[in-house]
Amino acid sequence: MVSKEAIREIVIEQREEMREIFEKEKIIEREMRNEAKRYIQVPNILAILGVRRCGKSMLSWEIFKDEKFSYINFDDERLVGMKAEDLNKVLEVFYELYGKGLKCIVLDEPQNIEKWELFANRLRRTKRVIVTGSNSKLLSGELATALTGRFVSFTIFPFSFKELLKFYGVGIENITTGVRGEVFKYLKEYLELGGFPERFRLGERIINEIYFSILTKDVLRRGKVKKEVELKKISNFLIGNFSKEFSFRSVKEFTGVKHLSTVSKWVDLLEQAYLLFVVERFSFKLKKPVFAPKKVYCVDNGLANSVSFRVAENFGRLMENTVFLELLRKRVYGLEIYYYKDALQHEVDFVVKEGLRIKQLIQVTYASGRDEIEKREIKSLLKASRELKCKNLLVITWDFEGDETLEGRKIKFVPLWKWLVH
Repeated sequence: MVSKEAIREIVIEQREEMREIFEKEKIIEREMRNEAKRYIQVPNILAILGVRRCGKSMLSWEIFKDEKFSYINFDDERLVGMKAEDLNKVLEVFYELYGKGLKCIVLDEPQNIEKWELFANRLRRTKRVIVTGSNSKLLSGELATALTGRFVSFTIFPFSFKELLKFYGVGIENITTGVRGEVFKYLKEYLELGGFPERFRLGERIINEIYFSILTKDVLRRGKVKKEVELKKISNFLIGNFSKEFSFRSVKEFTGVKHLSTVSKWVDLLEQAYLLFVVERFSFKLKKPVFAPKKVYCVDNGLANSVSFRVAENFGRLMENTVFLELLRKRVYGLEIYYYKDALQHEVDFVVKEGLRIKQLIQVTYASGRDEIEKREIKSLLKASRELKCKNLLVITWDFEGDETLEGRKIKFVPLWKWLVH
């Protein structure tokens, strides 16, 4: 049980810490702020989800910054052991500090407190409430059961490339020759170091600390996994093989975990924590993708680089990982992402499906000229185009731009930086 006096002290201290960050640090307005703000209204809760330390708390403050609001971050060691009956003390403290007219509340990372969702459900009837969480099951489990549809969710990621350019003060409206050099410099940095906000302030060494924090708090503790060494092996193996195919059997053999069901369960926990994403091979046959190899992507390039070996062949994979994350950011309801591979090993990096229709096929290549793009990549794209009946063909390159018509199909070539900022 946590005393009311302790809660009061924590709430005041946390607010001062956040205020200090807003006063002293360079805060970049997130791209989704305005859209998310439109949905925060009684009686609906706004749920902001995403990997730990990607900026959820800051976004919630940005949304309410022009209004009087209360805030508590439950991911505080002094609140360990807090029970459902203690939550009303939190509300009492809020009223004492901000008055009975308080209308806006932020509950940051409440998922470790049993029955927190019932408290949130009570608040949302008269308050505008934001809940943040580092687990994708927050909505399909606790919150969904209590709210029965009374919420709108947004998933936030580490900084996009467009947000990174904004941080460095690079305008993207008119990219001149001089500015292009800067853009490429920052693109290389982004590909290698990623977009976790803290690394801009504390340096790239913080990325490893973030990784182990996610594993400890959001995977091992939440998933109640006792075999810490084996789970870390699986996590390291998958992240080290980002942008590559894998199977549960290959993970089992490499890590020595005894059962495929355990591998599957732990991979699911890593996905729930937004640490990695598993993409299925596309097939019109419903059962086939279950048995086919899958591909894995990491939530942040800097994190992927910190876990895997930095070798030259990683650069194309880093580009592919970046494209995947941007597709997730741009993804609207009903959009699904797959990869394509046939029996002859013709592969296309991304199949974007909308409803029953294949919307776009995307190939990613580390090429600066048309002559550097492998014939096999184009051949695979054309074959997939015919088989999947999709004529919207895109090749994302390092620095080649143009259009080309082959076999009656137009292929658009776009440099990565340009695709990322538009």
